[in-house]
Amino acid sequence: MNYLLLICSDGVPTPEKAATMRREIPAWLEMLQARGAAVAGHQLAPPSAARTVSVRDGETLVTDGPFTETKEFIGGFDVIECADLDEAIEIATVAMSWPPGSSDRSPTAPAGIC
Repeated sequence: MNYLLLICSDGVPTPEKAATMRREIPAWLEMLQARGAAVAGHQLAPPSAARTVSVRDGETLVTDGPFTETKEFIGGFDVIECADLDEAIEIATVAMSWPPGSSDRSPTAPAGIC
């Protein structure tokens, strides 16, 4: 089953946290490849680059910034292939040992389901 990991951050990382992430993330990605769990993933641009698009009464509205009012933001995502939720949690736990420190794990719906 595929799981979506949303890699969350509590704000702009300090230089020390950024250095830790640059050091730890490549090893984590190599571990995903070695386990055959890597499907897709990418770092996201900072919240200042985000736009929220909505449609109300047929009118398209575009606003600056992320939708939610929070200090946290999604810094990236990974789609991983796992046997079950326990394996997804195990993999996410490794990633969360370095900053930013949290992730949401959600199974993805089968293709064709909206």
